[in-house]
Amino acid sequence: MDGYTYYGVALMRRPSPELARGIVTHIPRAAVDPVLAARQYTIYQEALASAGWRVCEVEAAPEHPDSVFVEDTVVVCGDLAVLTRPGAEARRGEVEGVEPVVRALGLRVARVEAPATLDGGDVLQVGSTVYVGVGGRTNTEGAAQLEKLLKPLGREVERVGMGAALHLKSAVTALPDGSLVGLPDLVEADALPPVRRVAEEPGAHVLPLGGRDVMVSAAARETIHQLTADRWRVLPVDISQFERLEACVTCLSVLIPDQGAGA
Repeated sequence: MDGYTYYGVALMRRPSPELARGIVTHIPRAAVDPVLAARQYTIYQEALASAGWRVCEVEAAPEHPDSVFVEDTVVVCGDLAVLTRPGAEARRGEVEGVEPVVRALGLRVARVEAPATLDGGDVLQVGSTVYVGVGGRTNTEGAAQLEKLLKPLGREVERVGMGAALHLKSAVTALPDGSLVGLPDLVEADALPPVRRVAEEPGAHVLPLGGRDVMVSAAARETIHQLTADRWRVLPVDISQFERLEACVTCLSVLIPDQGAGA
């Protein structure tokens, strides 16, 4: 199609009717509107599609309140899908529904095994380096198992100690050029390259979509202004209902680049 760039597949999962009962750890519980959440989910889908991603929905898991946060269930690197073992025991049943989808996409599949725990939100891939947040939902054994799985793919795993953040990508994310943005005080930043400090908490969460497109929470107004001034093409999305459960723009999808597409 003229003028259209296809980047790959975006895994997503519809919110559970029990979304309001999702786990909160570092923030007070706030009321969640499930109808508004469903609308925001659809708009997020449309934003991905407009940026060149084909949305592929994992079968819904209504019995799991946090299942919409599909990022935590699988880490995709090249042609390998690593099924995780979430640090919150109540979330471990979310993983099973993801396996048939990644297999249908032609990915090789590996699995993190007990006693390891690993949440996808703790895994930040920047080029050939994979930063793994350790000490919260992900433990040292989880980082070690991921390292063993990714080493044959030419990836180097670097561990980052966690502070007062739910996941590593709750504090730090990467722009398409590999530079880091976020709130370095929330993690052991000495393990990371320099992090450009953002003006507000939602601005720490940037999702690269391909080319110069990035998705950012609509609540990160100052960060949107800064990124636009730096000539990034910013797609703001309102995810306010998910943010009430400590989620960010990366949590709602897993982007799987097409091996033949230029992202």
